[in-house]
Amino acid sequence: MSAGPLAPSRAVRWVIGVVVGLFFLVPLVATLLYTLRDGDGYSGANWARLLDPASASTLKPLWTGLGNSLVLVLVTVIIVLVLFAPTIILVNLRFPRLKRAFEFVALLPISIPAIVLVVGLAPVYLQVSRTLGTGAWTLAFAYGVTVLPFAYRAIQASVDAIDLRTLTEAARSLGAGWITVVLRVLAPNLRQGLLAAALISVAVVLGEFTIASLLNRQVLQTAMIVVSKQDVYAPAIFTLLALALAFVFVLLLIIGGAGGGTAARRPLRKARKR
Repeated sequence: MSAGPLAPSRAVRWVIGVVVGLFFLVPLVATLLYTLRDGDGYSGANWARLLDPASASTLKPLWTGLGNSLVLVLVTVIIVLVLFAPTIILVNLRFPRLKRAFEFVALLPISIPAIVLVVGLAPVYLQVSRTLGTGAWTLAFAYGVTVLPFAYRAIQASVDAIDLRTLTEAARSLGAGWITVVLRVLAPNLRQGLLAAALISVAVVLGEFTIASLLNRQVLQTAMIVVSKQDVYAPAIFTLLALALAFVFVLLLIIGGAGGGTAARRPLRKARKR
């Protein structure tokens, strides 16, 4: 099929691709070169200091913040996949009349500034601290609210792309329980949306500063501010490491989504054959 009259030519697509690529690549290269500065030249001395015992006390907040952020990533992703995703499926299957109201509630946090959100969460976290302690992982509850609008859109787009009711009824007619339906029938069909929601959660958690700072929790972003007063290169290095981690998750999304099309059709085909 030939491209439509409004489709850009191959040269225009290449130009757009190069411009967008440079838009993201130039800051990354500039940051990398900055971390390699050593007097009038370049070396890996600033990177080597990450493993230097003499710099351990200076870099300790960064390592602690990175560890806390990774724990937050894990807990937030679990909240999205275990709590949000089944709720979205349930609303679409059993309570379609509540879909508009649920969508409004899910998208509401995106319109609330982080500083306002913290004001409302502060009294809640007083009780959370008394009950669950002051560990940084408790921020996952606040981050779950922050991530909700983006995760909802990603998962709902996948839900709208499949015949959710037909897949569910076919599996139930074959004797599958609800847990089996969600895990073995619906989850493979929603793979791209679930992976996208998980990736967005990772990006939000690794980049969030306001909530963690005002609730006095040590994460990667707050640790960078503390360490930058003593070592200006270490925060830039950890920024590149965080971006590299996000890039790995992007690759996992691409690899996981590549097989999503085949997996999405398989359960329905088996159900129809039976």
